[in-house]
Amino acid sequence: MTTNESDAGQDLEALNANLAKMEELSQRLVAAMANKSPEHPGLQGPGQDLYMKAAAAWMAEMMSNPAKMVEQQVSYWGKTLKHYAEVQQKLAQGKLEAPEDTTPTDKRFADPLWQTHPYFNFLKQQYMLNAEAMRDMIGGIEGLDDRERRRIDYFSRQIIDLFSPTNFLATNPEALQKAVETNGQSLVDGLENLVRDIEESGGSLNVTLADKEAFKVGGNIATAPGKVVYRNRMFELIQYSPTTDEVRETPLIVFPPWINKYYIMDLKPQNSLIRWIVDQGYTLFIVSWVNPDETYADVGIDTYIEDGLLTAMEQVKELTGQEQINVVGYCIAGTTLSLALSYLHKKKDKSIRSATFFTALTDFTDQGEFTPFLTDDFVDSLEAEMKAQGYLDSRIMARTFSFLRSNDLVYQPAIRSYMMGEAPPAFDLLYWNGDGSNLPARMCTEYLRWLCQDNLFAKGELELMGETLSIKDVRVPLMSIACETDHIAAWKSCYNGVRQMGSRSKSFIVSESGHIAGIVNPPSKKKYGHYVNADTTLEPDAWLEGAEFHEGSWWPRWEEWLRKRSGKLVPARTPGDSNHPPLCDAPGTYVLAKTSALEPAG
Repeated sequence: MTTNESDAGQDLEALNANLAKMEELSQRLVAAMANKSPEHPGLQGPGQDLYMKAAAAWMAEMMSNPAKMVEQQVSYWGKTLKHYAEVQQKLAQGKLEAPEDTTPTDKRFADPLWQTHPYFNFLKQQYMLNAEAMRDMIGGIEGLDDRERRRIDYFSRQIIDLFSPTNFLATNPEALQKAVETNGQSLVDGLENLVRDIEESGGSLNVTLADKEAFKVGGNIATAPGKVVYRNRMFELIQYSPTTDEVRETPLIVFPPWINKYYIMDLKPQNSLIRWIVDQGYTLFIVSWVNPDETYADVGIDTYIEDGLLTAMEQVKELTGQEQINVVGYCIAGTTLSLALSYLHKKKDKSIRSATFFTALTDFTDQGEFTPFLTDDFVDSLEAEMKAQGYLDSRIMARTFSFLRSNDLVYQPAIRSYMMGEAPPAFDLLYWNGDGSNLPARMCTEYLRWLCQDNLFAKGELELMGETLSIKDVRVPLMSIACETDHIAAWKSCYNGVRQMGSRSKSFIVSESGHIAGIVNPPSKKKYGHYVNADTTLEPDAWLEGAEFHEGSWWPRWEEWLRKRSGKLVPARTPGDSNHPPLCDAPGTYVLAKTSALEPAG
């Protein structure tokens, strides 16, 4: 037997072994999918009314302006026929090459075969033509209001993205090449990854974005030294150990969002906002929220304010002996902080010296990219789901956020994992992104109905805790940082909320980048700049047009502002006191718990 024959025999043996392994994995896959818990169908797509409105609008447009519709179709047919003819002409000339390709650059098609191989290039160009035709057709429909148009745009984009040829093995050259090179091993590894994700998600599919074994909270992320100095049903209060001999007299407390864990601000030491604040000479506290289960179904926005924000503020005042404190609210915690500030104003409570908001919405007039998820059909379905469970499962939230950027957070990771058989990357940010928290049923419903849909706070009509709360009653000195490309809390919406607040002293900053990278932007990296403009009476576009751009992080500018509101220097404070003995080391216990079954202690 020759060497080539021996190698071919070994390759065939390996291929047959892999095919047998795939058969076994397929059986596991079917079993895992059979275990899927039932989910309200309304969470899978829009209600029938949207389809009916879109169809009716399209028919009305076709009847009133048939020439426009015919022109669109003829243009699409013409481009498709021309493309086909060009491919045929190359083949007729005996050239196994792709015709000229003028389609836009798209990172999904980075593999050279998409450009050079006539089959794959034909698929790519035709997909681009199809996508363009769909977008043009939908964009040309008249008779829809802005909300309906945004929803149709979103769901049609999901269809366009789903049917990209990159998403299917038979039409993905990179995946096919790797399968051949590995004798099918890449497909076996990919199927193993798929089965693992479905088994871990209880029958649903949530693509694992990061290596879950690469990070340990309190091990190689969330390592800033500190102590848990208070704990109740809603949160653990962490006080960080000082790194300077003296600190500012006025303490600072940060309220992170409870959709995800607080340690987004303490991933690695070099990009830790928590470590940086402590190094500037502040006594820093942070709230680590509990991860709710069904026993938290009764928890509402008022609970997060009374047993969360206000309780934490009182504990910080007691621990430091200060009558006033500075506060920070990030995302949904910033929204809730604004409600708390309005409430404290009603109560004539002067505990807050200044407030800072990170990407916090307070006026929901423009719901941006979340419009598809804030209509009654979707919210009704969420309520039905939460009524059965007592909470909104974090996986539903994760899926919703991911499909706002489906190519980057769903399809590309799925291709790498399931078709290429690659292990998820060791990426701390994506690890955090997958470490979500559940939301209590009542709180989630109130947030969606009262704030997102009815915008009661901006209207001055929010009845809560015995008071009528209004955005105009946020009166403390404040700074708000929003992010230029934020698809969760659009900077213009954040700005419009700040404009309506009653504070005499307002500062607004727009950081480059998005919801996370624009905030977690350490000065040492010199990566993203920021815009400032002292005139917060301007319309958003005018504000940005007149803003000054500054290279580098906004952190030092904020610290300079905060320092002026933080009093004199005093001896550094160690975590805890006789009435607040440390309960455990940071990062605490709540951040580690996957559910809230952990009993509060102390």
